[in-house]
Amino acid sequence: MIRIAELKLPLQALPVETRRAADAPAETEADRAPPPHPIAALRALAAQALDVPPDAIARLEVLKRAFDARGAQIRAVFIVDVALADAAQEAAVLQRWAGHAHIQPTPDMSWRPPARAVPDAAPADGERPVVVGFGPCGIFAALTLAEMGLRPLVLERGRPVRRRTKDTWGLWRKRVLTPESNVQFGEGGAGLFSDGKLYSQIKDPRHLGRRVMQAFVDAGAPPEILYEAHPHIGTFKLVKVVEALRERITALGGEVRFEQQVTDFVLERTADGRLAMQGLRVRDLASGQETTLSARRVVLALGHSARDTFEQLHRHGVFLEAKPFSIGVRIEHPQSVIDRARWGRHVGHPLLGAAAYKLVHHAHNGRAVYSFCMCPGGTVVAATSEPERVVTNGMSQYSRAERNANAGLVVGIGPADFPQHDAAAWRAAFGDDAGSRYAAEAAALGAHGGAHPLAGVVLQRQLESAAYRAGGGGYLAPGQLVGDFLAARPSRALGDVVPSYKPGVTLGDLATVLPAYAVQAMREALPVFGRQIRGYDRADAVMTGVETRTSSPLRITRGADYQSLNTAGLYPAGEGAGYAGGILSAGVDGIKVAEALGCHLLGVEPPPPDRSTRLAVTYG
Repeated sequence: MIRIAELKLPLQALPVETRRAADAPAETEADRAPPPHPIAALRALAAQALDVPPDAIARLEVLKRAFDARGAQIRAVFIVDVALADAAQEAAVLQRWAGHAHIQPTPDMSWRPPARAVPDAAPADGERPVVVGFGPCGIFAALTLAEMGLRPLVLERGRPVRRRTKDTWGLWRKRVLTPESNVQFGEGGAGLFSDGKLYSQIKDPRHLGRRVMQAFVDAGAPPEILYEAHPHIGTFKLVKVVEALRERITALGGEVRFEQQVTDFVLERTADGRLAMQGLRVRDLASGQETTLSARRVVLALGHSARDTFEQLHRHGVFLEAKPFSIGVRIEHPQSVIDRARWGRHVGHPLLGAAAYKLVHHAHNGRAVYSFCMCPGGTVVAATSEPERVVTNGMSQYSRAERNANAGLVVGIGPADFPQHDAAAWRAAFGDDAGSRYAAEAAALGAHGGAHPLAGVVLQRQLESAAYRAGGGGYLAPGQLVGDFLAARPSRALGDVVPSYKPGVTLGDLATVLPAYAVQAMREALPVFGRQIRGYDRADAVMTGVETRTSSPLRITRGADYQSLNTAGLYPAGEGAGYAGGILSAGVDGIKVAEALGCHLLGVEPPPPDRSTRLAVTYG
């Protein structure tokens, strides 16, 4: 087949849907059916691009569809794959257009297990690969291992997705936090309570992102995620999708155990001085019983909030390093403001839906300020996983029909910004004994220009505790109107924009919570963003703090074999390890790591690593 990019049609040339799918997971197949593509018009454009008659094209499939809103007339931009009626002519046509940026051979995007265990050779219980964590990375690691015939065992500290949802609503509605079952922990990971965004900027030469998307569709996700340029699912739909993926894993011989917290690692020192995995100490949170599980090959698919596990790894000497991430707030505007700025006179067109945005500004103090994890027609949610700390995040349902748009407004920071030499901050973050010990380590590292791997956690906890105090307790969040923030005065009353954060917002001064350099950079960026999106810096837009968990504060560094640099059998993966940022990139990383583990276990050569194995990102 032949792939053709940049086929453009005016918005009015596209068929529109007659029904919009509901948020509830029980909609019918008719509800889920996307509108048809303008195949006849695309066939004519494709034929023109290839300089062949339209009837020479036997089949046309839409790979991607985006909308270009840069002019007064919005245009749909397509990437399509075409098959010629005379397949033998495809090579000649490709040769004629060799070197053309928009005409290429269609690549093979299918995924196949790189190796497979024969049933009788599947690993015994003591040798089964173990996956720690069941967010997007852990799900796709387990699914890949299961499809390789390796019967993975998954340990998830949180609860199954439906019980987890109830626990999360308990914080939002009743201010009751369940530390092991919340926005951060439980089946589906942190991505479950988000917009369900399924796009990323990772390099993906093997098209593993397509494998992730197809698996979602097979599990019940809307089929349009396969072709939308910026696809999303929404939380209610993700619940059903995650359950179906779990059922697929167990049907293939895998096992998922919930409320199983890894409390320690059993390691041994090898002759070459490296560490090697031997087992895991696991606490059953329902019974309180703790056991040792034999485990020589472990995918560590932690989320970015598994701070206790980071600490365990550090105590054992597993190689960790501090890494950059971002901090800031959630900012809310009426969705209508964003729609008018983005869609102009086409506001309300059923194919466009709620508009999104992406903004970045490089401030004079050297800081990058940017929008993060933008949620059109969504809500700001309480996302803490620790008592007496406040963290915000954003969430949308599939319909994106809520009144407000929200996004993280965040500032990039790095290890130089972490409280490396603040012994009191270390004790507040980790307790007197461990905090004092880590502070001494940090001082020794700092004397040689190094950064303690846990220093980013100290800053996160510092800001989250300050936000809890500024909110007045009860997981209320501190908030401020944009106009007051720019004028450096506390907010006293809301305007037209009503914050969506639950349990609620306490107005005040966010400059008492955030570092001065972040406040300075955000105050510079907001008027710049207001010139790009009219109304973005409106006085009554609401900022709610704090956003601290944009990505992991550290990296569990791995080598080209996907194993920890100094711990054999430990395969760090996903967001918590610093190798992904978002649902799609986490799923892709889970596949790559599981392939490597499975091939090592089966004694075959794994697929070659690509450059994205060193990726540490903070995409939304």
